[in-house]
Amino acid sequence: MAINFLIRAEVVDLRSDTPKSEDVFLVDTNVWYWMTYSRASFGAHPPAYYQTSHYPGYTNAVLGAGAKIFQSGLTLAELAHLIEKVEREIYEAAHGSIKPKDYRHNLSVERIRVNAEIQAAYGLVRTLADLLVVSIDNVTVTTALHRLQTEQVDGYDLFILESMRSHGVTQVITDDGDYTTVSGIRVFTANQNVIQAARTQGRLVTR
Repeated sequence: MAINFLIRAEVVDLRSDTPKSEDVFLVDTNVWYWMTYSRASFGAHPPAYYQTSHYPGYTNAVLGAGAKIFQSGLTLAELAHLIEKVEREIYEAAHGSIKPKDYRHNLSVERIRVNAEIQAAYGLVRTLADLLVVSIDNVTVTTALHRLQTEQVDGYDLFILESMRSHGVTQVITDDGDYTTVSGIRVFTANQNVIQAARTQGRLVTR
């Protein structure tokens, strides 16, 4: 079923955009995953070519332009989850199905491998991007609950968006179309379905 995005953000096709030195971006976890985890293509659902080419290429161009990029305080949690999931899928392809908890606790060699992959991937994130900190307190949770009523994003994204808001960051590099349902931000993407929806709804912008 096709996803019917209701576009509220401004959308930029990063494939034809040139980063500027004054740009400030949050880089979403999906982009970090493709940039920093070398075994992403070996999982059960490998990324598309455009995901492993356009996003790293654009993010590197941002850095080359002298612009600023940030990671979320939730990047490590999301990245660790994705990497462990794919490492388990790689293991299952060779040895058969195993439950996530069994994989995590019963295979010490695999656990060492997973930890090494997470450390390497997140280590690279830390060298490239500063951290946007958000305090998950009662005020933040209340704001997130309100946001959930009007924007079609997941639980992680709620707090990532709050960290952006609290630090005045309005631009995000992501393949996740959910961000386009958020007003007041600018989404830089190579997701063709999102770009087409934004064009149809008059929300695609060129800088």
